[in-house]
Amino acid sequence: MARTPKAKRTERLQIMLADVELQAVDNWRYDNRIPTRAAAIRELLRRGMVAENLAPPGPNADSGEYSVVDDDTLTYIPLTER
Repeated sequence: MARTPKAKRTERLQIMLADVELQAVDNWRYDNRIPTRAAAIRELLRRGMVAENLAPPGPNADSGEYSVVDDDTLTYIPLTER
């Protein structure tokens, strides 16, 4: 059975993360046996885009207000514990 070719990834996306944010992504990646950091980011994006029952971000929020960690403690807190 022939496989359908996947679309080529031609766009590069650059983001800046704090050390603790990158560690949270890497921890999630290792816990879920994701082969690469890029694959983990794509999977997290996919999950975020299909997530339900999450409050939308506030209007006119600064870029710095979005984080993968709790700003008060600088530690990663899974959504199930927030």
